[in-house]
Amino acid sequence: MVTIPVKTRLEAGGILNLRVPTGLPEADVEVVVVVQPVEAHANTWPEDFFQETYGAFTDHPLERGNQKVFEPREVLR
Repeated sequence: MVTIPVKTRLEAGGILNLRVPTGLPEADVEVVVVVQPVEAHANTWPEDFFQETYGAFTDHPLERGNQKVFEPREVLR
């Protein structure tokens, strides 16, 4: 069994068209489709995130350590 997560958009009328390369040889297969709506706020910061986390490192500030010297590299054009 191969699980292939896919995010796509439904067309007008709620039509779902899928064309998914599986890497499997040509054969008869059973396919199970689970349609789950994406939450509108799934890719956003939680409410009050910045108010709750601002200043969290005041007692232990982050410090940038010494940087290593890297060899000169060819200029990309």
